[in-house]
Amino acid sequence: METSKEGAEPMLWSGWGDPAEAVELPEAVRSLLRDLLGVRAPRTPAVGLEEVRPPAVALAPSVLDALRAVVGAGHVRSDDESRVRHTRGKSTPDLIRLRAGDASLAPDAVVLPGSHEEVLGVLRVCAEHRVAVVPFGGGTSVVGGLSAERDGFAGVVALDVGRLDRLVSLDAESMVAEFGPGLRAPVAERLLAEHGLTLGHFPQSFEYATLGGFAAARSSGQASAGYGRFDDMVVGMTVATPRGTLDLGRAPRSAAGPDLRQVMLGSEGAFGVITSLRLRVRRSPAERHYEGWRFASFPEGAAALRRLAQDGPLPTVLRLSDETETMIGLAKPGEIGELAAGAGCLVVAGYEGDPLEVAETRERAAAVLSGLGGTCLGVEPGQAWARGRYAAPYLRDALLAEGATVETLETAGFWSGLPGLYDAVRGALTASLGSPLVMCHISHVYGTGASLYFTVVTAQEEDPVAQWERAKRAASAAILAAGGTISHHHGVGRDHREAYAVEIGELGAEILRGIKERLDPEGILNPGALIP
Repeated sequence: METSKEGAEPMLWSGWGDPAEAVELPEAVRSLLRDLLGVRAPRTPAVGLEEVRPPAVALAPSVLDALRAVVGAGHVRSDDESRVRHTRGKSTPDLIRLRAGDASLAPDAVVLPGSHEEVLGVLRVCAEHRVAVVPFGGGTSVVGGLSAERDGFAGVVALDVGRLDRLVSLDAESMVAEFGPGLRAPVAERLLAEHGLTLGHFPQSFEYATLGGFAAARSSGQASAGYGRFDDMVVGMTVATPRGTLDLGRAPRSAAGPDLRQVMLGSEGAFGVITSLRLRVRRSPAERHYEGWRFASFPEGAAALRRLAQDGPLPTVLRLSDETETMIGLAKPGEIGELAAGAGCLVVAGYEGDPLEVAETRERAAAVLSGLGGTCLGVEPGQAWARGRYAAPYLRDALLAEGATVETLETAGFWSGLPGLYDAVRGALTASLGSPLVMCHISHVYGTGASLYFTVVTAQEEDPVAQWERAKRAASAAILAAGGTISHHHGVGRDHREAYAVEIGELGAEILRGIKERLDPEGILNPGALIP
């Protein structure tokens, strides 16, 4: 299996992952940034953690004492470092603000409950004293899902689920495992591997994200073509709300009314705090094989992916980079900067299973890909992608330090509308940013459509946060006008809330507000996130 960090602590407070894994930009990339985009070094270097001073704690001592009575004195933290490390997520605007020393939205305290009952107790205290609660898992949100909102509240706490981090039980007969929501993905995979099992969920945030976060944001992993999205894996959950407990999921499928699991999946902590997850697991594959294919153009490559998604055979991993992403080398982050002029578009196809199954699926898929104009590049491009599959966020940190604004956004649409969606988003980003570098890949495929994942690089303006917000508004409007969804797997958070309201309409927004009012009448749970 690909190497990865097993949820190393602590995560870089103002960037991504393990500081020891920081990357140096190759000179070819620096030259490209200077000559093509006009990138220059930032005027002000990033501050150190010791220089950041969050606002004074606003919570009354009596409230802090009440929280300590629930979870224990050692599990309520109000020191500066704990508060800063629970401030914001990992979007580019989040990181730009943190690198500038802006911790104005730091929570007043970090609370770490150790059981479902303690979570309920924390919510009771916070509802009684009108304290906002922001559930916190791995801290990897890139849509403003962790930004505290203080207006109308006596204070803000980050409810860190890190102590709820066990493999609770394993039903090998049913192939269902129960986990605490704070378990980080690499640890979950290690524990399952001891039993010859896997979840098969490997998003780019894999090294640091938690299982609860995957459910709360409807995560989709890089092997979704074979294993499905994370919401496909959830067969049951327990949720703590200010009104009490929801215990959902008695069977794999049910006709007993609307499935309330679907209400909680993707709810981003606005309806309750997930305290337990029951997940479908799979046998660990005996073989993993990744290879590369070249297509002359993005439309030709997309047509080949559509054929596989609709008619089979479907590889476990199936990705297509457009011409720009292929040329720059972002499809293989570990080798970024090795420009491949005239390279067309790269497809990465991955196959997992027993050796006979892998061989048969590869042979049948190869016939489809070659029949539609693809050229097999062998295993090297696939292996390079697998080696660097978690590296892109580290690359972003290096680009920010160089003076570039770099960010991602994603959407999804039906196959018939995908070309128009692709053109609309590219056009909106280019028009709003001048002459940015815009790259895209298809990262998840379905019989009816696919996702589009864009990466944008441009020179930082004097106010890079306002610069990106301008571009994001333009791209969001373009997505909605072209018939796409505002998010395929990043979630809504605060960044997408207004566009989400347009997507679901006023009646849809009223339904969400009704659920929120019933489960969280004081409105303490992640205020400002998700709910229009």
